[in-house]
Amino acid sequence: MTAATGTAPTADVVIVNWNTGPYLGECLRSIADTDRSLFRVARIVVVDNASTDTSLDGLSAADIPLDVVRNGSNRGFATACNQGAARGGSDFVLFLNPDTRLRSDTLRVIGRFLRTPAADRFGIFGALMVDRSGRPQISCSRFPSLRGYLGRMTGLDRLVPRLLPPQHLRPEELNRSGPVDQVIGAFFLVRRPLFTSLGGFDEGYFLYLEEVDFALRARRAGWPSYHVNQARVCHIGQVSSAQLGPWRHYLSLCSRSRYAFRQWKAHRAWLLVALSLSVEPLARLAVAARRRQWGDLGPTLAVYWRFLRWFRDGRGLGPPPRPVSRSRSTPP
Repeated sequence: MTAATGTAPTADVVIVNWNTGPYLGECLRSIADTDRSLFRVARIVVVDNASTDTSLDGLSAADIPLDVVRNGSNRGFATACNQGAARGGSDFVLFLNPDTRLRSDTLRVIGRFLRTPAADRFGIFGALMVDRSGRPQISCSRFPSLRGYLGRMTGLDRLVPRLLPPQHLRPEELNRSGPVDQVIGAFFLVRRPLFTSLGGFDEGYFLYLEEVDFALRARRAGWPSYHVNQARVCHIGQVSSAQLGPWRHYLSLCSRSRYAFRQWKAHRAWLLVALSLSVEPLARLAVAARRRQWGDLGPTLAVYWRFLRWFRDGRGLGPPPRPVSRSRSTPP
């Protein structure tokens, strides 16, 4: 509900699917089974990026209208999210991964918080991700930094986290609700007017960092993110991306380079690319050799060669989406 009107807000749930097997159907059932008395689900939009499995067979969301969009090719996560959001008109858009499960009280907890005056200052909301046993998982992150990427490239973020802080917040850092840099995209609830005013997700991202980019743009527009700790969501994780093998890292390289040139000063973005083509591949090759994983050497080199070609050709580094101007004094 909203503090201003006392009426229950509505959300359109957008789920992007790519070969997630039975997980998608289980996710839909969890939405249908959760308590929606304080936060109504107007519709569920499943956007399928040319799956070749049976994940779309026999889908049902009980009493919730279900809209399935079938793309003829894999158009990427950001584009598919924008497709799904455009098919609704509710107060909020909830982007939900198909490998998530809402608990019986997840939306009731979110709806209760949205009734409080504190919620009016935030534009994006996230929940606490847990595994099947209820143990906390990655739920929120810091905005990416050059120091953070250097730590991940070298593994030093695990040895000297104070000097090179990891990007993801540890579970012990999320023992209460509060503002965060960004919530992960597995459960990403955003005010629809804010989503529209910022032009949605930047479709130059094929996979990874599209929600991080959006969260930073939202914060700069005066609408930061908030972690609702009491709302729990079971997240399996990497059901689709694990099928990509080593090319998952290629997509990560492309996305983080796009992010750097969008959001950082130019010299820092160029330094990130230089490190990505020197320090990181050498570190990965050294680890593979130390572990005698000789079969990983060729694929690793192929990933960085393809990334170099992508960067050289300037693909994905075009202009960002043009936002619609909005005064911070007017809540979306």
